[in-house]
Amino acid sequence: MKTILGINGAAGRMGQRLVHLISEDSDLVLGAALEAPHHPRLGQDIGDIAGLGKLGVPLISAADYQPAVHTGERPLDVLIDFSTPEGTMAVLPVCVQHRIPLVVATTGHTAQQRSEIEAAAHHTALLMAPNMSLSVNVLFQLVRQAATLLKDKGFDVEIVERHHRFKKDAPSGTALHFARIVQEVMGQTQLRHGREGLVGERPPHEIGIHALRTGDNVGEHTIIFSALGESLELVHKGHSRDSYARGALLAAKFLAAKPPGRYTMKDVLGL
Repeated sequence: MKTILGINGAAGRMGQRLVHLISEDSDLVLGAALEAPHHPRLGQDIGDIAGLGKLGVPLISAADYQPAVHTGERPLDVLIDFSTPEGTMAVLPVCVQHRIPLVVATTGHTAQQRSEIEAAAHHTALLMAPNMSLSVNVLFQLVRQAATLLKDKGFDVEIVERHHRFKKDAPSGTALHFARIVQEVMGQTQLRHGREGLVGERPPHEIGIHALRTGDNVGEHTIIFSALGESLELVHKGHSRDSYARGALLAAKFLAAKPPGRYTMKDVLGL
């Protein structure tokens, strides 16, 4: 039986790419396409919006979504959220009420919003990740290993991330997650977002984070471990949005049959 997926943020760049990839996967079927209220293309077929031709799935507001109405006899097996922090919070009560497993691929949530999202795991299966790329999630593990091996050996850590000009949050959620991993292992207490003026010598308790916004770059992250005399750089470069979309679909397939609880990409990858 095919897995029925919903997409929140379906008319966005990532949402439209998900529509394409779902249409190419014989194990998946698109059951709902959700967007923000007052989106100019509400009511249009998401297939037309994505350039595929009609799929019989209209773009609707998350606030108006009713599973029993919009997916026929079967409810959604899982919902993928690639929207905005506000979009996540709009669809979260629906997933909780109807016990729809939720993959949150959106970043930039406040601490309060993250707390509310985490609480949803008491009612439905939840997977929230700062990055859906499979190789980025492997890099999370490699950064942790490097930080463990280089702890207390005189290494400074800096993180440089580069994204397209349209990205709204800075630094990226992925960069912040890399920083949290290093802090947990090596103990730095301060994140410094760029430097300007006479800031003095670099103290050992900080991690520098630098956000670049250029053109159509889909995402690059470099984690630099540097001591006097040598440096180690761990780098990921995204070549297309497919790496994030395919990771989200793999996570959705994993989550679809799971009971309520908090899951991570480590679970998806078996790390």
